[in-house]
Amino acid sequence: MKIPARTALALAAAPLLCTALAPTPAAAAQPAAGQWKNRAVHTYDALQKHLYQGADNHGLYQEKTPRQSADNAHSYLWPMREAAAATVDMAGLPGNGERYTADAAERFATLELYFEPRNGRPGYDSYLPAPLGQGGDVFYDDNSVVGLSLLDQYRSTGNTTYLHRAELTFDIVSRGWDDDPAKECPGGMDWVDSPANTMRAANVTGLAAELAARLHKETHKSRYLTSAQKWYEWNWSCLRESPGLYRNSRGDDGTVDPTLWTYNSGAMIGTATTLYQVTGDRSYLKRAVQDADGSLAYWKQGERLHDQPAIFNAIYFDNLRILSGVHPGQAYLQVEKAYAERTWKENRDPSNGLFRFQPSGGGDYDAAAPAETLEQSAMVQIFAGLATDGS
Repeated sequence: MKIPARTALALAAAPLLCTALAPTPAAAAQPAAGQWKNRAVHTYDALQKHLYQGADNHGLYQEKTPRQSADNAHSYLWPMREAAAATVDMAGLPGNGERYTADAAERFATLELYFEPRNGRPGYDSYLPAPLGQGGDVFYDDNSVVGLSLLDQYRSTGNTTYLHRAELTFDIVSRGWDDDPAKECPGGMDWVDSPANTMRAANVTGLAAELAARLHKETHKSRYLTSAQKWYEWNWSCLRESPGLYRNSRGDDGTVDPTLWTYNSGAMIGTATTLYQVTGDRSYLKRAVQDADGSLAYWKQGERLHDQPAIFNAIYFDNLRILSGVHPGQAYLQVEKAYAERTWKENRDPSNGLFRFQPSGGGDYDAAAPAETLEQSAMVQIFAGLATDGS
């Protein structure tokens, strides 16, 4: 990749004047970019050694190591997507990223094994359809993040096949928009393509909005911009608790799940930043900065950031780096660096390079817990992102 995918998202723009959070005390001891790169390489190598199942197994991954008795033969779609996202980030490493381009191509070929055309309602299944598996549901958040990674791979390679697949994922997730006017706060994206779905979720709506905004940036098709703005505004109006914090979901019965997750903060920051880039409307940049500052003020308190699932933090930091490309300032990156440094020291088993967390996917090291493709891939993304865009 000639231009790092995340760096390429940034447009030259004068920064807004706003109060930045002060760097954390740990910032002074952070590794240099070369050390982040080395950590990305070591973490990726451990992923490949202990969780990758090899080309003879279609390039798939296992869910966990050691394998659990109830585990499927291969991972679910979400860990596979994160392994693909991690590999794209490795291909973007400065200096020797090209050594990972073949790996990235394989990851995206493997992702297609999860695609099921089913009866005019296609989608990437949560688990492999026949003949490799029993299939699964189409979760719209899964399909949104697949689309975002397809766009990263498109920017990395210039191969329009990936762009066309990303456009297909937009069509898939668009089915999730709930247009029932009788529901409280009408709109929002359903979580899963099923008659049994009963909630409209912040993660789907924010990630789908980001996918639509980035597709408009690549294609200039108005339908993507219209959808991105509509979906973004629903999350802002119906689930925003305070600057940068978005409640998990609205039930069809009117109840609200108040749980907060870092990746919901991140998706809205990334969407607003991209909407600013494609429209020139500085109100979107102002919103992105408000959400970044507000979310960091919250997540930096106590163990909140540490206790979030590592994969949610990877998505959060990825979007903060997108914002920092158009709104320079070290506060965002210093928080990510402090988190990455702590996690390297406290959650990694130096004997094999695998990261272990609590069953939630975050928190303190748990020696009894299996290492997972999902969280191992998250740490690759964080280290590679810092090596590429964290200067």
